[in-house]
Amino acid sequence: MACVWSWKKHGGVPALGWWLIAVGTFRSAFTWSCFFGSASLCSATFSGTSSVSDVHGRTVGVWTLLSCTLCFLCAFNLDSRPLYVATFLSFVYGIAYLAVECLIYHTILFPSSVPFIFFAGTSIAWMLLEWNSHGGHAPPPRPRAGTKQP
Repeated sequence: MACVWSWKKHGGVPALGWWLIAVGTFRSAFTWSCFFGSASLCSATFSGTSSVSDVHGRTVGVWTLLSCTLCFLCAFNLDSRPLYVATFLSFVYGIAYLAVECLIYHTILFPSSVPFIFFAGTSIAWMLLEWNSHGGHAPPPRPRAGTKQP
């Protein structure tokens, strides 16, 4: 609740926060799809004649649920450097995963990955642009043990 309060105190929810909430919502829909239903969005993302195994679908679902959680946590705590970096890296890892599956293993067709590339690419670019405004600034230095404080 303190995070929402600080947003109101400083003029409302930052646009990047709203974007991360939207991306988290998109990711949660994909997660739901991977957990429930073989003819789902999760299966439609992967190419080939064989369908996605239940285990693979659930594994991708859990991975996506973790990245969705990071999006929501970061949206409400944009000034937390560790959360900001972890969320940023989740987008980088997602793009890398899609690239490997598409270009090396040929299990994902490029047209199926376009929505994911759009969300991840936009998020990466936006988070890099906002790096010094939110997660990129260093925390104040901690006093050393045994040092007197004025």
